[in-house]
Amino acid sequence: MKIPFCLPLIDRDVNQEVLSCLNETGWLTTGPKVKLLEDQITELCQTSSTICVNSWTSGMLLLIRWLDLDEDDEIIVPTYTYAASAFSVINSRVKCVFVDVNCDFTINIDEVEKAITEKTKAIMPVDLGGLPIDYIALNTLLNKESVRSKFNPKTDFQRKIGRPIVLSDAAHSIGSLIDGVPTPLFSDFSVFSFHSVKNITTGEGGAITFKIFDEEEDGLILKELRLLSLNGQNKTAFEKNSIGGWKYDITTNGLKVNMADINAAIGLAQIRKYKNILLPEREQIFLKYNSILSQHSWAILPTFTVDNRKSSCHLYQLRIKGFEEQQRDELISRLASLDIGVNVHYIPLPMLSYFKSIGLDIKDFPSSYNLYKNEISLPIYNNLSLESVEHVCLNLIKIVNEII
Repeated sequence: MKIPFCLPLIDRDVNQEVLSCLNETGWLTTGPKVKLLEDQITELCQTSSTICVNSWTSGMLLLIRWLDLDEDDEIIVPTYTYAASAFSVINSRVKCVFVDVNCDFTINIDEVEKAITEKTKAIMPVDLGGLPIDYIALNTLLNKESVRSKFNPKTDFQRKIGRPIVLSDAAHSIGSLIDGVPTPLFSDFSVFSFHSVKNITTGEGGAITFKIFDEEEDGLILKELRLLSLNGQNKTAFEKNSIGGWKYDITTNGLKVNMADINAAIGLAQIRKYKNILLPEREQIFLKYNSILSQHSWAILPTFTVDNRKSSCHLYQLRIKGFEEQQRDELISRLASLDIGVNVHYIPLPMLSYFKSIGLDIKDFPSSYNLYKNEISLPIYNNLSLESVEHVCLNLIKIVNEII
């Protein structure tokens, strides 16, 4: 039985939505399909405003540009994440300050508190694997007088917020909950990824969603983000190419990060059934793994729910108690020889060549290394059968017991 690590959901609904874009609307780039997807995201997240972009990275770059941050500012980022989190800061010419994580892969808030300075403008928590970080604790910290008194705002928006801004790396966590409500309601801005491997995909793509002030003020923020996302142009291509609508202006120095309708069509077909069908199916797979692997003392299970936080089940991040890197790598190789695809999420940033070159040392982030050395991500995606899950577990258990 061949089991890939991940497969995107391309079903009849996706095919019909894409064909609708190709054959019915007469429009491929940003247009009506993108608007519909944005509305669906806003509804799912109970936010006020959403803008779709062409990747998670583009979304975070756009946000940092809109926040008007520069080399005198700092953003705090965890070391256990994919490189894009840090590069969105570094490529914005903002200083990236790194902190370690907890044993559930979420940012260590005590370390965040130690890292906050008068230059700190934002925190970028990462909902790794789909589990929301403890946003309630983070918000409590950021609203402490000792933190607010350090905050040096440069813009009207920063002055109105009055504390470091929460830019949530929600690449994995669409559909996650805190206290039974969508996680984006606990941050200032949330940025999703719709990459091919994500819970909802547009092939490549992402979105920024938020609910900060009232509808009018949030609408103004959305308008400014839209302007910046399309070269500072005051009309979308859809509007500019309508009959008689040719005249436009460039009002600011913007980026070119808009999502195309042909991409949005894929995500639109999926998000319509995400809450009631696709997400529950992922949860069922996650819990099936838990029910089998919990019988083994060496299995450190990933978190489905803890306190008030519920995962979106993007990844199944199993850890093997007592394993070091070499044993974990042997396990992966032996599973691969059986046509079972697994992965590792992620190699901590301080272990990667670029980040070593700028001075990071994994010895300074012991929790990140301890998570990495024995982590293995198992297949979890829509249309993965429970029979396949059992097959993965059967072979994994056999190999782990042989290695131990």
